[in-house]
Amino acid sequence: MRINYSRLCVFFVYGQNWKLPYNDKLSPCGVVASYHPTRRCSVRMSWIPPAEVEAVVETLIEAGFRLIEVPLNSPDPFESIERTVRRFGTHALIGAGTVMSPEQVGRVSDAGGRIVVMPHADVAVIRAAKEHGLACFPGVATPTEGFAAIAAGADGLKVFPAESISPAVLKAWRAVFSMDIPLLPTGGIAPHSMQAWVDAGASGFGTGGGLYAPGRSVTEVRDRADALVAAWARDASQVRAGALIGAGLHDNV
Repeated sequence: MRINYSRLCVFFVYGQNWKLPYNDKLSPCGVVASYHPTRRCSVRMSWIPPAEVEAVVETLIEAGFRLIEVPLNSPDPFESIERTVRRFGTHALIGAGTVMSPEQVGRVSDAGGRIVVMPHADVAVIRAAKEHGLACFPGVATPTEGFAAIAAGADGLKVFPAESISPAVLKAWRAVFSMDIPLLPTGGIAPHSMQAWVDAGASGFGTGGGLYAPGRSVTEVRDRADALVAAWARDASQVRAGALIGAGLHDNV
């Protein structure tokens, strides 16, 4: 029997004047909220079976996460998106990661998705996301890619892969990217490494392997989620802007 797996990824970001589509459709602790010291963390998870998706997403929402994306290189990703939207669509911004083409953007929208996360910065995909009214987070590795993505309509930038960029490089980026542009280091993020990124100007993070793994219980997922949230509360207590938390499935989306 073939095991059908999906993946989950979580983001947390903040921005003083940052607005996303559908803000008014989220619960009071939704996309743009007043400062809350326990809601400043991001996580990403790998290869979660669809049978576990709803229980894990419920746990993440309870922990405070508000962005949930299923990478399209997961088996049956659109079914996973539909199921997650059906149950949690009024409590979180749900969509897809590893979105590679404008055609895929259309399918995400048809499935009820409201957010697109990319591993690259194809402006055609970004523009398609905005045409469909979806929030968009392209992956960028240079300021040149980042500015082109923002010009095309990106809502924030996934700094990817963070392992090859470093907090020192992000600090240099932040000198030219204003603080209302969310910069989200993604890849290799752990509670103990968050402080250096926050000091460099990170708006939030994308992570996941440290949160979910096959065989890990929902209780353990919650414990790990709480640890990430606590690390953000500790390391980013100086942040005074609004808060946004999200979730999606895998480190490489």
